[in-house]
Amino acid sequence: MKLETLCFEEGGPQNTAATLDHALKRALALGIKQVVVASSHGGTALEAATRFGPHSIKVIAVSIGHGWDSLGWCMTPQERAKVEAAGVQVVTGIHALGDGIGSAFSEKHGGRAPEEIVRQTLYTFCQGMKVAVECILMAAEAGLLDMEQEVIGIAGSSEGADTAIVCLPAYPRTYLDLRVREILAKPRLG
Repeated sequence: MKLETLCFEEGGPQNTAATLDHALKRALALGIKQVVVASSHGGTALEAATRFGPHSIKVIAVSIGHGWDSLGWCMTPQERAKVEAAGVQVVTGIHALGDGIGSAFSEKHGGRAPEEIVRQTLYTFCQGMKVAVECILMAAEAGLLDMEQEVIGIAGSSEGADTAIVCLPAYPRTYLDLRVREILAKPRLG
């Protein structure tokens, strides 16, 4: 098999169109019918819907939980309504790879919870790799994925999309069954 991986010089929203187009091309080649997209305010989810929707590929957007509202990172009700009107399902919840109760203890007492160790390991690839895996776990936990089928996870470095992976999904409690089968795009300097 010959696989083309996009390797962007730097991460960021300038890579969104190329990442989404490449992920769509691979989804069509593999017959993948589900895509999970990280989307804080809905922009990336809407761009994904315009590409994947016409091919009957389900788009699921994962937004950050409301514990981060004070930083302005959360999808507003108006943004969510717009994304849902475009046919995208939205999941909002606690990060699967940290920022839960374990993180509260880590912050206060030191040490690391297992999910934080996994998170830091995925960061060695790039921020988008951690977020793409995490969003797949969150969409699975919400019951929105066909767990017997591959999924494409799409995420980025702060804004937009610069990372895309093909995975066999898993739930957070079955994380060790998750398989990253292909890296479609990532920033070289992540």
